[in-house]
Amino acid sequence: MELELPILMALCGFALGTVAGLAARGADFCTYRAIEDWFLVGDTARLRTWALAVAVAMIAVQAMFAADIARIGESFYLAPSLGWGGAIAGGLLFGWGMAMVGTCGFGILVRLGSGDMRAVLMVLVMGLSAYMAARGLTALARVNLLEPLRLDLGGAGGQGLGHVIGAATGLSPGGTGLFLGLAIGAALILWCLSDRRFRQSGYGVASGLAVGVAVAGGFAATGILGNDDFDPQRVESLTYVLPPGETIMYLLTFTGAEITFGIGATLGTVFGAFLTTSTRMNFRFEAYDDAREMRRHVVGAFLMGFGGVAALGCTVGQGVSAMSTLSLGAPLAMASIVAGSVLGIRYLTTGSLLGSAEQGREP
Repeated sequence: MELELPILMALCGFALGTVAGLAARGADFCTYRAIEDWFLVGDTARLRTWALAVAVAMIAVQAMFAADIARIGESFYLAPSLGWGGAIAGGLLFGWGMAMVGTCGFGILVRLGSGDMRAVLMVLVMGLSAYMAARGLTALARVNLLEPLRLDLGGAGGQGLGHVIGAATGLSPGGTGLFLGLAIGAALILWCLSDRRFRQSGYGVASGLAVGVAVAGGFAATGILGNDDFDPQRVESLTYVLPPGETIMYLLTFTGAEITFGIGATLGTVFGAFLTTSTRMNFRFEAYDDAREMRRHVVGAFLMGFGGVAALGCTVGQGVSAMSTLSLGAPLAMASIVAGSVLGIRYLTTGSLLGSAEQGREP
């Protein structure tokens, strides 16, 4: 029996999300923890795992782009209009919210699959906040305040680095992107492997490789298998802000909704984390310590939902998926997310945005 295309996309998303969930829970892959470790103690081990995922995904995606397969150029990350306002403001809000919660959207789903009951509330708040920012009440503020802050790159054919440099030099975007992808990817891999402790970390290396392959697989699945003449699917990969909201709405309106790649990936990530946790026999239920912690998480999850939609992605959506396409918006959004996270960490550890994080004083 031939599967309907949306169901096939959802199954692909579920499989790739499971791989990402297994990798994240197995090696504690978390971009927020990577930022926190680097900022507070100068430890770059988790940062290298994230960089390895970016490098692997980038090389694979740019190879597909150069070969003109998987419709990479149709990805919304490479749209000719660069939303710099949303990338900056949304990234700052997402990063701040991430510090309040203590993890990213991807990490929330991994926590959910590990038995953390706090994640149930965070998924609901972040998912509904993202859905509101995309299609609901708060979308009015996003559209009126941030959407006008755009840079038109239509003359280059897209906002990819390959498009911009290709337009300036007369070279093809695909060939330029492949050269840049190989160069940047190789540099990132060399940086990752320059640390002996990271080289000896089997879980860290395997996790970075697995997440990078999963992201590249997402573009391949939606761009190749989803290339139907009558119902072409959107070219996308792993991202964890709006899809959790779409998953909630799908579960609420099952008979009148259509399943998507993102919904499958969301459910697969939770399942992958559950598999890893249960096989290690460390699945346990956790709850909030007090009302103050709960309030902080609720506010943080709401900011993550709105900010992630405004920035067109999270630490995985912009930080790995978009980065692999060489989108100009990706480093802008990620720099803003890192800045927002650092400000949030500074506030939590000192009680002040201007204080030194080394003081280590709780607000």
